[in-house]
Amino acid sequence: MSELASTGIEATRRRLTEKQADTVDRLTVAAVEVLSREGYSGTTIRLVAAAAGVGTATAYTYFSSKEHLISEVFWRRLIANPPEPTEDTDPATRVAAVLRQVSMLVADEPALAGAVSTALLGDDPDVKHLRIRIGREIRQRLTVALGSKDPERLAMLELLYSGALLQGGMGLLSYAQVADLLDTCVRRVLADPAPES
Repeated sequence: MSELASTGIEATRRRLTEKQADTVDRLTVAAVEVLSREGYSGTTIRLVAAAAGVGTATAYTYFSSKEHLISEVFWRRLIANPPEPTEDTDPATRVAAVLRQVSMLVADEPALAGAVSTALLGDDPDVKHLRIRIGREIRQRLTVALGSKDPERLAMLELLYSGALLQGGMGLLSYAQVADLLDTCVRRVLADPAPES
């Protein structure tokens, strides 16, 4: 949890001009293509750069490692898919919808799904930064869906989510199974009335 207290610097290593942003976009698209073809262990910045039509040195200007690049892919997918507004007044239904949406971001791409789990566990400082941003975004979505200040339940939901995604990333569960299991767990965690503050 202490990682979530970091400052909000750019996801990539610097602010980007339009041309640079296009290069980063090409690299993130190429990363998914290379991962699908080569798997996580076969993916390198050099291969991704070649697939994107940019030099390896240029790719390293933006991404410190393949873990950083893959984490950026997940971050971009998360931000590109904001939670869908709902009129449902049941917090369990809202929370389950948030977790299902986030869980399914990479469900149709097994190579990317496994790579994201591995990459986000990396110790690269740029990965740590993205892990913090991803955690903050998911925490914010859960807080809004929960609809109350309940730090204990919020912590439980974050633990459920991270554990379930790790299971999915390790291939122990499909992402559809992860989403279904999260739905069941959320309903149990939120079934009891919130403790008095």
